[in-house]
Amino acid sequence: MASRENARETGLVEITPEVLLKAYACGIFPMAENADDPSIYWIEPEERGIIPLEGFHVPKRLARTIRSDRFSVHVDRDFEAVIDGCAQPAAGRGRTWINGRIRTLYLKLFEIGHGHSVEAYDGNTLVGGLYGVRLGRAFFGESMFHVARDASKVALVHLVARLRAGGFTLLDTQFVTDHLTTFGALEISKPRYHKMLDSALGDEANFFALGSGPVPGARVLDLIAQKPS
Repeated sequence: MASRENARETGLVEITPEVLLKAYACGIFPMAENADDPSIYWIEPEERGIIPLEGFHVPKRLARTIRSDRFSVHVDRDFEAVIDGCAQPAAGRGRTWINGRIRTLYLKLFEIGHGHSVEAYDGNTLVGGLYGVRLGRAFFGESMFHVARDASKVALVHLVARLRAGGFTLLDTQFVTDHLTTFGALEISKPRYHKMLDSALGDEANFFALGSGPVPGARVLDLIAQKPS
């Protein structure tokens, strides 16, 4: 687990999707210590990671991969497989914070339309993706995974294009990693984050502004390159 700032342990108390959405609206999110620990901790970092949607940077090599449409990118096609992929240990990540309770809870969020996945396929094989939570004009990125080079990065770029097209104003990454800084991720203070969050919760954005099927990579890059009107 990356951090446990201001953590409060929930024990085995039941958390419903409705409670979870209220927590997100207050700037709080859940994590587990590891996959084998049934406890869940509420986290509220003093410094919050975000990716500014208007300042998103796509590295040149990755842009070539996206333009080539090497991966076919879908939305909400197999949310369960994405969360399971994110829960698997990987290079540089020997442990995972996704336990059984977390998995069940986010599957319920998906069922009620607030959980979403962006999935990268090589043919018919899922090779990477990410999942997160939509609330108002905010998207809270939870986790990502890949088994093919650049697959999760391609999914992230497609997500940002989708968020921009749909009128989102906040992409919350919770924490900032070296991986995310290549896209322009930065840390902001808790007061500044809450100001952005409050503004994002005022109206509903459209996660499906680009549909749910594959969007050509060239169009994705054009959407990201567009200046705000």
